Amino acid sequence: MLYWLTAFSDGGDFFNLFRYITFRAGGAFFTALIFGFIFGQPLINVLRRTQGKGQPIRDDGPEGHLSKAGTPTMGGLLIVGALLTSTLLWARLDNPFVWMVLFVTIGFAAIGFADDYAKVSKQSSSGVSGRVRLAIGFAIAGAAAAWASMYHGPELRHALAFPIFKDLLLNLGVFFVPFAMIVIVGAANAVNLTDGLDGLAIMPVMIAAGTLGVIAYAVGRTDFTEYLDVHYVAGTGELLIFSAGLIGGGLGFLWYNAPPAAVFMGDTGSLALGGALGAIAVATKHEIVLAIVGGLFVVEALSVIIQVAYYKRTGKRVFLMAPIHHHFEKQGWAEPQIVIRFWIISLILALIGLATLKLR
Repeated sequence: MLYWLTAFSDGGDFFNLFRYITFRAGGAFFTALIFGFIFGQPLINVLRRTQGKGQPIRDDGPEGHLSKAGTPTMGGLLIVGALLTSTLLWARLDNPFVWMVLFVTIGFAAIGFADDYAKVSKQSSSGVSGRVRLAIGFAIAGAAAAWASMYHGPELRHALAFPIFKDLLLNLGVFFVPFAMIVIVGAANAVNLTDGLDGLAIMPVMIAAGTLGVIAYAVGRTDFTEYLDVHYVAGTGELLIFSAGLIGGGLGFLWYNAPPAAVFMGDTGSLALGGALGAIAVATKHEIVLAIVGGLFVVEALSVIIQVAYYKRTGKRVFLMAPIHHHFEKQGWAEPQIVIRFWIISLILALIGLATLKLR
């Protein structure tokens, strides 16, 4: 919205700053951060009053989690609120990729909110049916994938780009939309599975968002794409502003989610943020790089898939408990130890993902 202030610029004054994506990204970051600090505690107070017993804690989970009973959930509302406010204020609102990513974020936040509400109101760990969640999620992702492909250039419209190999494009044709749907829904659910310890999911999400934001800025500039030998996707640079807002909102949330958490992100936040990461990857044609940058989420999701499949086949378990962060809890690792080590892994994977921009 503030971009329109450039209409009052003569090219050498303060208003000219709003032409620069990097300046507006900084504004989005601080707007979202301040939003989180201002509204964080009031939101937590409201959630405590309305939710009563807070998020239900599973009896079959790690014993240490029983002490978290009574902690309110739906803290993702704080992140999504900060993200929406900062993006609408600082991004160009005539950019289709901005609206596509916002559409996915809001849509998956709504799914998560319904699931959290069902859990809290019933005081049960079973919320909305998994099939219903997946069906709605795939519908949202399908619309977003078709939306993005409309604004990709003819060469990239239905193509899958590969990191490192600068000229390698795989034309998926009609299968691009289903593939993109899997990327978005898979990212949403992978982040959701990772959100099991205080502060565990939000920092890797911010690291991944920052990495994808840099990639979005790079592939949205012809000078950068020529230097890096990556495919140019016009308009994606504005997604750096969305990513900056996500980081600012995430830090504001982490202030209250740091151990011991005063509020949980809930499915409201985890599904929204995971879906957003998937949507940015689809918009920038970096779906494979997302699997590298978000490798922690991939491992968490795979640990659940492997556990369930192996148990159904043999009646035995591969891990002491899935997702894998619970396996380490069962082995005696302290919660902060797991969280910080997973953060370190996320940072390493992000740097590897960034390196793919130049390794060509």
